[in-house]
Amino acid sequence: MKQIYIIEDHKAISDGVAQYLRISGFGSQTFADLASARKALEAQTPDLIIQDVMLPDGDGFEFIKELKKTQDIPVIFMTAKITESDRITGFEIGADDYITKPFSPRELVLRVQALFRRLDGNEKGAKNVPMIEYWAGDACMVYDAHKHQVSIDGESIYFTAAEWRILECLIEACPQLVTRSSILEKCFDYSFESYERIVDTHIKNIRAKLGIKNPWIETVRGFGYRFIGYTKDASTPR
Repeated sequence: MKQIYIIEDHKAISDGVAQYLRISGFGSQTFADLASARKALEAQTPDLIIQDVMLPDGDGFEFIKELKKTQDIPVIFMTAKITESDRITGFEIGADDYITKPFSPRELVLRVQALFRRLDGNEKGAKNVPMIEYWAGDACMVYDAHKHQVSIDGESIYFTAAEWRILECLIEACPQLVTRSSILEKCFDYSFESYERIVDTHIKNIRAKLGIKNPWIETVRGFGYRFIGYTKDASTPR
């Protein structure tokens, strides 16, 4: 059973979400503040965190930002902060999804189910995929789809679950262009134009982690992105 932590100080909301999750077959625990959530995380790592932003003892954005430095736990922000800039901030921090209040608990459960399908599907689909070396200039990327690991010139790189899905999508499509709308549909189950800036935010984060010495992802203005690494047995990207 997947275990989910709900960090939300509004008891009616947290209890309602927890009830819907349990009915849908998930285990859940609720926390009214960050201090109690920290203690729980020291004892057990959940499969997902549903995180409010404005809490009595701190900022949920900052809490997840610090957590992501040491633990790769999927996160859905559940918040009254509704502006596009707030959503961008959430995804920059490493969120896998973002839902604004008020919302239907059923909608949240559907998003949770979709997130786990993507994560579980990625693991199953990667089992028979070999480790591959890609090159860009004199830089070597080792891409291991099975272990969900990437290294550049021997240095391991950490990606959030959302960033990994986008990178995987681009590599699998190489050398074909992948539009922003395709990335949304394949990686996030979204097709709304207003969310396309979220893709740009993730791409910016991925590029920063891959390094600026050599370009790995090409922007095709007005359309989308293309992975331009190539294997040693090919003079051009595969």
